Amino acid sequence: MNVKHFPALTALAAALAAVFAAPAAAQSNAELLQELRALRERVQQLEQRLQQQAQPPAAGQWGMTPEQAREMNRIAIKTEALQDNFADQGFKGLRISGQIDPTWIYNQRQRNASFVLLNNEGVRYSYDNSYFGMAVIDFEKETDSGAKWRLTLAPERGVGTLLNGSGIVHEATVSIPLADLQTRLWLGQIPDWTGYEYTLPKDNKLITHNLLFDLAAPTSFTGAVLDITRDKWWTRVGLANFNATRTGSSTRAPVLTYRVDYSKGEFDGFGFSGVHGKAPNFAADGTWMFDTGTVDGNGDPIFEERGFDGAGRHSTIHLLEFDAYYIRGDWSLFGQVVYGQQKGAAIFNSDGQLRDARWWGLSGLVGYKLTPRLEGIVRADYIENKRNGGGLLGYTFDDDLNGIGRGVLPDGSFAKGESVGSNRYALSFGLNYLYDESTIFKLEYRWDAASQPVFGEYRAGNLLGYRKTNQLLGASVVVSF
Repeated sequence: MNVKHFPALTALAAALAAVFAAPAAAQSNAELLQELRALRERVQQLEQRLQQQAQPPAAGQWGMTPEQAREMNRIAIKTEALQDNFADQGFKGLRISGQIDPTWIYNQRQRNASFVLLNNEGVRYSYDNSYFGMAVIDFEKETDSGAKWRLTLAPERGVGTLLNGSGIVHEATVSIPLADLQTRLWLGQIPDWTGYEYTLPKDNKLITHNLLFDLAAPTSFTGAVLDITRDKWWTRVGLANFNATRTGSSTRAPVLTYRVDYSKGEFDGFGFSGVHGKAPNFAADGTWMFDTGTVDGNGDPIFEERGFDGAGRHSTIHLLEFDAYYIRGDWSLFGQVVYGQQKGAAIFNSDGQLRDARWWGLSGLVGYKLTPRLEGIVRADYIENKRNGGGLLGYTFDDDLNGIGRGVLPDGSFAKGESVGSNRYALSFGLNYLYDESTIFKLEYRWDAASQPVFGEYRAGNLLGYRKTNQLLGASVVVSF
């Protein structure tokens, strides 16, 4: 029985007790009849009160009064109208994010220290202008049908700035579901997916990228890719332009590109990727000095500048890569190995012969959480690149900013001859501190070396000579939303 009914029942019991406790002889029949009528009316009043207390509020729903129900209906109608208007304006399923990473970098051999932001390729620092000092805004939208759109705008500091006509588009893609949401057709300009490092600063532990990312990996693909996810496997395979949104004349076929990833879980997995087809051969675009076999009046040999027979042509490339990651507790480990070759793209061609470039390399990174917010990082890189004077993906010339090609002695002669390129090394130490959920502070010291003196030493813009080592010091803050 409900406690709130006790007062009414108590009153009823008291009235009955009062009636039956009175002496019957003291009352006439008329008086007794009158008292009984009054008592009956009192009992009826008490029963009505009990019934009213036991009934729920009139009308309404979900325990609400009619006024509350009407207010709820008004709010629901207004919300539906706002949602319809939101969808009509194209904001339904839209996500906007962005990041910016002002950076300070010191380069020993170039005697340069500067804050870096949105500088593109106009600055001297390379390896290869490692995609820092960026401002990025990213638009993503998913439709009710499951199609996904993405546009990422980024004034790139890397080689992508040159390859896409100095444009700021980092990614412009649409992903269309086919048989199901796990089978998709991916179209547009797709950033390269090689290796364990990403292009954008927020996703990387250090400021600079590893040597394999900088010097031996593609920049982007423009074409069509079949994207399939099944259980723990993620497969992408497609045909696309290589490092170009549009190719010129004498190019009739796109490259075959693919990547396969296996993830046992969030904390360990591996992947491999490849590219096979034809890419621009910049060695064939140049000229060479032909020895005519004659001498001038002073007895010096006479040379003539001649172009290569295959000037402007594309040549066959093969790129293979494998990477893996393992995360346990405070430790995180990443590794990568690459192999590449391109026909007729070696640096050594001063006799008029186009020789094949061939290289391989590896990179490893270890991170340890010193505190929940502070992480220490060590990364080591190596590229074997001595064949035919050297030469890497797109690097078919001696490059004293990136440390590629043949070493040069003080007298101007090649350190190991004109047919032997330099192998490259790099060792980086860094810290990153998660200040809050949107802000990361980074600090990095990097030591680079080569098997020959290939790093140009500059003073006031003048080349003084070549060295086997170079050092970098950098600091940056990455702010994202």
